[in-house]
Amino acid sequence: MLYAILCYHDEDFVGSWSKEQDEAVMKKLAVVQDKLTSQGRLGPVARLLPTTAAATLRKEDPPLVIDGPYAETKEQLLGFYIVDCKNLDDALDVARELGAANPGGAYEVRPVGVFRPGGNLT
Repeated sequence: MLYAILCYHDEDFVGSWSKEQDEAVMKKLAVVQDKLTSQGRLGPVARLLPTTAAATLRKEDPPLVIDGPYAETKEQLLGFYIVDCKNLDDALDVARELGAANPGGAYEVRPVGVFRPGGNLT
């Protein structure tokens, strides 16, 4: 079953990292990603640009486009992984590995319902 692991963190905190700090975290995350890739379990991974680059479409009549995220929150969605796991416990284990590589924030783990299968994960 496919699971989305949604990565939340304080965008200002992550944005304050030096280039070296960011590269160190990305290097640790790459270890987990490489393991999942070698197992054929890693699907798309995305690191989202800052919320200052976002727009939100409010479904009003008429629709309204506003700058930035939909709601004010302490943590923002910074990226996601799609991972093939046996069950929720397996997906939580992956999230724990990612969390050990990237401290702070939170990971939301949700099953993915595929409406148009697109082939292999790798």
